[in-house]
Amino acid sequence: MPRVSTAPGPVPPPDQAEHAAPAAEHHAGASPVRQGSRVVIIGGGPGGYEAALVATQLGARVHVVERQGMGGSAVLTDVVPSKTLIATAEWMTVTEQAGELGIGAEDDGAGGALRADMDVVDRRVVRLAQKQSRDIRGRLEREGVQITLGTGRIAPGLSPAGTRDVLITTSEGEELRDEAEIVLVATGATPRILPTAQPDGERILTWAQMYNLTEIPEHLVVIGSGVTGAEFAGAYNALGAQVTLVSSRERVLPGEDENAAELIEAVFRRRGMTVLSRSRAAGVTRTGDGVAVELTDGRVVEGSHCLVAVGGVPATAGMGLEEAGVELSPSGHVQVDRVSRTRALRVYAAGDCTGVLPLASVAAMQGRIAMWHALGDAVSPLDLGVVAANIFTAPEIATIGVTQKQIEDGEVDGDVTRLPLSRNPRAKMLGIKEGFIKLFSDRSTGTVLGGVVVAPRAAELVYPITIAVTERLTVDQLANVFTIYPSLTGSIAEAARTLHRA
Repeated sequence: MPRVSTAPGPVPPPDQAEHAAPAAEHHAGASPVRQGSRVVIIGGGPGGYEAALVATQLGARVHVVERQGMGGSAVLTDVVPSKTLIATAEWMTVTEQAGELGIGAEDDGAGGALRADMDVVDRRVVRLAQKQSRDIRGRLEREGVQITLGTGRIAPGLSPAGTRDVLITTSEGEELRDEAEIVLVATGATPRILPTAQPDGERILTWAQMYNLTEIPEHLVVIGSGVTGAEFAGAYNALGAQVTLVSSRERVLPGEDENAAELIEAVFRRRGMTVLSRSRAAGVTRTGDGVAVELTDGRVVEGSHCLVAVGGVPATAGMGLEEAGVELSPSGHVQVDRVSRTRALRVYAAGDCTGVLPLASVAAMQGRIAMWHALGDAVSPLDLGVVAANIFTAPEIATIGVTQKQIEDGEVDGDVTRLPLSRNPRAKMLGIKEGFIKLFSDRSTGTVLGGVVVAPRAAELVYPITIAVTERLTVDQLANVFTIYPSLTGSIAEAARTLHRA
């Protein structure tokens, strides 16, 4: 088996202190930056390619092994394409208030209604995702990163020089071996498949297969009301499909802010979506030109297509991880600490394969942290308390920091305020009637602890709250920053003012 590279020389293994639990405070790595160290990264998604950029910046020689294309599933089949599809659907929802704003359409024989051409939409989705993948590859190649299309697995044990071997099978079937001082596993996750709902890529689909459609489904049945299910259900409903959302829980988005989830479910129903709460799918079968979704209570929901959105499974099988000393959870996720280390010497992991938090931003940060730590640069451990997240429904839901439930349960001594967007002057001008701003603050110090934004483009509006939480600003400091009048961000300052304590 040929070697594609050799390490410049052995690097002394880290001492036991380096493998102790990371300190909570900002600290430096255990050794000087290791110029010329060989880094092999298995997986080219956000965790992998961001790690590669950091490693090259620190003088390492980097080899990325990716099975699909640079950007991984996040760029090619998940985040980028799904949010591109949702962006198209968003144009359909923004016209809801057109009549109220004095905008009308001439009757063209179809009532003047907007229509989506699914073939055009999906071709644009795929084209944009592929362009983003090419852009990432081009950036890495300009930085001198070696890229191999294929799969990688870790050989058990360390070499006499203290390095690790990565066994690579290229997309052409060639077997290679690479030697590395540092290995990063960033292989992501794949859609979870139900044994009773086997996808065929035509009528029964996973979220990775939705872009095969050339027409808007006549009736899309979505199984799963988590983030992925809710986003796709809302998007296809806006694009004109009849949608039935099967939710095993009492409400959609069960893990999110209760008020936000209730609002989104109400919007879904108002737009004509059928939401089956406390309903669990037992199986899905093809019916020729459609599907039949059988529920556990004996009901059958018939549709033209079915999307099974019941989570993901880590792509860690067949990589030799346990043989190499990497600890996996019962679900197959790689166990890591807050600086992305595994229990195996010289092996780090980042992204959805770790199960820490399935967000591209978190994967990217885990990858950067791994390289900063492994190569001896200054590093702060991952802090999930300052991670902002967004759900791309219409309206969007953005969250940061502590939750209202933590305050109500007594875990956090905090105050809560909530302002409806409907009273905001800019919202009135835009015809926005649904949505709100929530802020949470420490009861004694007034420090901003978290927030929820439910609004169009909430992903953009949550940024000032994210800064406040990250930098530990008080509600008074947030309130005293000038805002544009009129603007939606004015409601953030207003919410902060309501939390002022004399």
